[in-house]
Amino acid sequence: MPPVSPMLAKLCRQMPEGGGLLYEPKWDGFRCIVFRDGLDVELGSRNERPLTRYFPELVGSLLANLPSRCVLDGEIVIAGRSGLDFDALLQRIHPAASRIKLLASATPSSFVAFDLLAFGDDDLRGEPFGSRRSALEQALGDAEPPVYLTPATPDPAVARDWFDRFEGAGLDGVVAKPLELTYREGERVMLKVKHERTADCVVGGFRWHKDGGGVGSLLLGLYDEHGTLHHVGVASGFSVALRKNLVDDLVSYRLASLEGHPWKAMTADSDSTRRPGAQSRWNTGKDLSWEAVAPELVCEVGYDHLQGGRFRHATSFRRWRNDREPGSCTYAQLEVAVPEELARVFGAGSR
Repeated sequence: MPPVSPMLAKLCRQMPEGGGLLYEPKWDGFRCIVFRDGLDVELGSRNERPLTRYFPELVGSLLANLPSRCVLDGEIVIAGRSGLDFDALLQRIHPAASRIKLLASATPSSFVAFDLLAFGDDDLRGEPFGSRRSALEQALGDAEPPVYLTPATPDPAVARDWFDRFEGAGLDGVVAKPLELTYREGERVMLKVKHERTADCVVGGFRWHKDGGGVGSLLLGLYDEHGTLHHVGVASGFSVALRKNLVDDLVSYRLASLEGHPWKAMTADSDSTRRPGAQSRWNTGKDLSWEAVAPELVCEVGYDHLQGGRFRHATSFRRWRNDREPGSCTYAQLEVAVPEELARVFGAGSR
């Protein structure tokens, strides 16, 4: 019975090798535990929150493709014109049922399964992953879209090829799973390899850390070809010492108001989900207020994935770039992945 806390992965920068590993593409969607008992289907998020009402179109497909009693671990994704569309997923987290119904028709979702936790009366979490994978392949042997079984391979050379090629379809890396691994809820015991690149960004603002002891995050910007500075994400995860040092670094650039700041109009646009300070869809009580700074500082950050003109995840601060002019921080510096069709991802590896 729900809830179940998903097993997690820890980051490594090199592709792990050695016997006893199975490699899978790393899907960029909403982690989801699916519970089916007869005609009842429940979708649970990574944080054990209910997702069923946000993806009503999946219920019928899961009833048609899953065994009558089972629990699966996987990912909810939405396929767009150029690969996985995470922004379309975010739009689903909406309070209005009518809005969700409209989006379910316009941008239907899919479910990609990669683990089987229970089948009939059997709790499989104590079984090795290799056995669970075999059972999953049998359970979904006749599954049809939009329910998929993730590709998998024991060959690290194939995994490296996937790592390079599948980024263009919106996937953000590879996950390596020991075949002997039991399902350990909430623990980071799998391995994930993600892309890492660097970019020079303009700092347009910052947020205080929740303990009040320094800077919690820097708000980053990049210029487009028309000279417009876009808010593209944040740099966060600073050490205690760096949080305090950043306060001193920013002191002479802090602004008393947004007058003249390039993000003033964005802040006033209540319909924009990309503006600084836009309300979080997952945590409506989270304080996302920010303070503006003159867009004159440039910092280098490490990032793993760009989607829709924004960094998909928080970036890591590397250093200040006093040698760079803010106007030179444009989208043109970013490496663009070669497009790849999602059909090729689903057709890769073994079923």
